[in-house]
Amino acid sequence: MTTVAEVAGNGLSDGVVTYDRVETSESAVSFGDRLAERVSRRESQLVLGLDPDPSRLWPHALELAGGVDDRSAPPAALAARAVTAHCRLLIDAAGEQCVAVKPQVAWFERLGAAGWASLAEVVAYAREAGLIVIADAKRGDVDVSAAAYAQAFFGQTETPYGVVEGLGVDALTVSPWLGADSLEPFMKAARGRGAGLFVLARNSNPGAADLQDRELAGGTVSEAAAAMIAKLGADGIGESGLSDIGAVVGATAPHQLANMRAAMPNAIFLLPGVGAQGGQIEALAPAFEPGPAGGLVSVSRAIAYAHTADGGDPADSARREAARLRDSVNRLVSRC
Repeated sequence: MTTVAEVAGNGLSDGVVTYDRVETSESAVSFGDRLAERVSRRESQLVLGLDPDPSRLWPHALELAGGVDDRSAPPAALAARAVTAHCRLLIDAAGEQCVAVKPQVAWFERLGAAGWASLAEVVAYAREAGLIVIADAKRGDVDVSAAAYAQAFFGQTETPYGVVEGLGVDALTVSPWLGADSLEPFMKAARGRGAGLFVLARNSNPGAADLQDRELAGGTVSEAAAAMIAKLGADGIGESGLSDIGAVVGATAPHQLANMRAAMPNAIFLLPGVGAQGGQIEALAPAFEPGPAGGLVSVSRAIAYAHTADGGDPADSARREAARLRDSVNRLVSRC
């Protein structure tokens, strides 16, 4: 595994950060079973969110990447190198307490081609560390475009010049708002690689209520999405009882959890919103009704910037906060 200190020595070509791809052969096992095994082995349901803000990177990341006065390459390449170092340091510090990482794709994409290459390197680094990788991209489009997105994240693209490999993530967040047919290419690509999907059902932001809590004949928009998610995931239920089609259900709307769980008894819930958004771990019990791997608690800023609250070393503070959160989730799960 490439160490974080080596990031400063990574080659730059046309402003793109180079990386080594990690090959896996896990497609024979369903995503739900893979996740259940990983949760059991690592004794964690915590997901480390990676939302690297170039203006708030850890000081050591800047040092490893060459410092802010380095003008040896274009700004995008230098920023991407620093973002890569920051994410690696964060994984080194807090990854042991987690079962997965969730890179927010937009935070990398805004750096252009160098940002995408940085994302690919972070994905590979996290997988080398034994972590499930959930790409938070919230993709959704008509079936032809959805197939292209699926190739970018799960599969490969045939070209006249050879095969272009995708990122090789373990799971992807997707949007259901174009209907079931827009999700089918994602499902096909994911299942072919033993990967999974997390479909938006009830998001964590306050404005989610504007549409998702709207009443329809027979329930809310979110409940309609949940019914569709359950139907799509019925063919992907593994021996663990968990499906490869999960749902994004915000921890900031705990009053929705019981209804969401009743509608999706086999879905893994990805639970963003704990920490900076105000979600409370103690309110998440319904997510774990299927078992310890029924819910994944995603935390980003509260871990990455824990040092701003306690004044400690960034890595030490992140490690302590991740351990505290993991233990809090484990206590909740033990009571379920």
